[in-house]
Amino acid sequence: MPFQSLRDYLHAVEAQGDLLQIDGADRDEEIGALAEIVAGSARHPMLLFDKIKGFPEGFRVSANTMGGIRRMALGLGLEPALGNIELVQAWKEKLKTFKPMMPKHVGGGPVLENVSTGKEVDLKKFPAPKWHERDGGYYIGSGCCVMMRDAERDWVNMGVYRVVVHDEKTLGIFINHIQQGRQILEQHWSRGKSCPVAISFGQDPALFLAAAQREPWGVGELSVAGWLRGEPVEVLEGEFTGLPIPAHAEIVVEGEIPPVQEEARPEGPFGERTGYYATGMRSEPVVRVARLMHRHQPIIQGDPPLKPVPGMDHFGIPLPAAAVWSALEYAGVPDVCGVWLHGPFATVISIKQRYEGHARQTAAIALGVRTTLALGRFVIVVDDDIDPSDLKDVFWAITTRCDPAEQTEVLKGFPTSGINPRVAPEDREQGHFVSSKMIIDACRPYRWLKDFPPTNVMSAEKKRSIMTKWQSTISKLK
Repeated sequence: MPFQSLRDYLHAVEAQGDLLQIDGADRDEEIGALAEIVAGSARHPMLLFDKIKGFPEGFRVSANTMGGIRRMALGLGLEPALGNIELVQAWKEKLKTFKPMMPKHVGGGPVLENVSTGKEVDLKKFPAPKWHERDGGYYIGSGCCVMMRDAERDWVNMGVYRVVVHDEKTLGIFINHIQQGRQILEQHWSRGKSCPVAISFGQDPALFLAAAQREPWGVGELSVAGWLRGEPVEVLEGEFTGLPIPAHAEIVVEGEIPPVQEEARPEGPFGERTGYYATGMRSEPVVRVARLMHRHQPIIQGDPPLKPVPGMDHFGIPLPAAAVWSALEYAGVPDVCGVWLHGPFATVISIKQRYEGHARQTAAIALGVRTTLALGRFVIVVDDDIDPSDLKDVFWAITTRCDPAEQTEVLKGFPTSGINPRVAPEDREQGHFVSSKMIIDACRPYRWLKDFPPTNVMSAEKKRSIMTKWQSTISKLK
């Protein structure tokens, strides 16, 4: 049975013992600090904040919603007991079954429990947090879904962008120039019109995960979410915009984004998914809110980008790894054993070497996959005895099997994103967004593979048999 709402998912996470509720935190810095501290802990559970200082009880904020690997598997409908690489493989295979499932229009839903329009709209009644210490405002949207209709074709795009509260009736929104949402904005603005928009600030995991993926132009993410859930997403028709409104969402606004020449306000800085502040404060578009809807005891879905290291990354399972794996298979690269992304910068691929040059071929193809283009800086290829999701394993392979003079290569002039912290200030000012990439071949040299010293690591089969015998003792270590 798919999750209808964020709170349904929350209850399932709680049933697994993976939810921590915190009462009485301050939204100014405590919520953000606690989200970061808990995300960096060994268990890193999902968080639910209530009784937030200065706000009514029941006006809640979630955090680290998809940060755990098992938690994200639950949201994807995958088997949480699978291993890390098995989960990426399962997602890769699931993608092959993709069939769009259009949303189902309904006459009502819980999101209409509280509705306000015009002068009654008050965005400041929600405890939008200051997620990072140097953030330039209170961000209600770090785990939101933004819906806009293409001005030229009748399809609705849904993306995840950051949204800040400016005042009771105005939001600020940042959409990178490479995103489809920005291109749709430009379509409307080029006609001298404002762009209608609807934004959900708390929704079921399928909606959020679909919005976060980069689908081809013209593919509606609502239909992707329906496929992912196994049944259509229930939506209402927005009275102000005509856009689809998720019927079970926690909080939704309808409004319009005027051309920046007509109105724009300072936005940022905001701690980005790289773990840095790279874009600073800039003049960005605003959302003029005309209609506000929310459930009783609403939950803001807070998924702030933290330092992208294991446990703290935005998503526990790096879904784009499946795209890299599929691209390698499509190109005919044999014996790919696993792919994992460590944050936005490093792609690690495990192969069973079959011929000389196999590792370099693998890396060269991975460099061209869209997933690795914007921020990916390192492509690391390891042998099949290395777990690409385990940084300790990967580091061991790099430091013991890679000869820097023979097994690394730097390539220059690749396009990169504006949030890349390594872009020099003078290049940033001139709009010169390029960077280099490095291939690290951390495989044992194929030419003398058989003569490479054997490891002192016990075989996986032997370890499994011994672990089965001593399971009661080993379980005490968890």
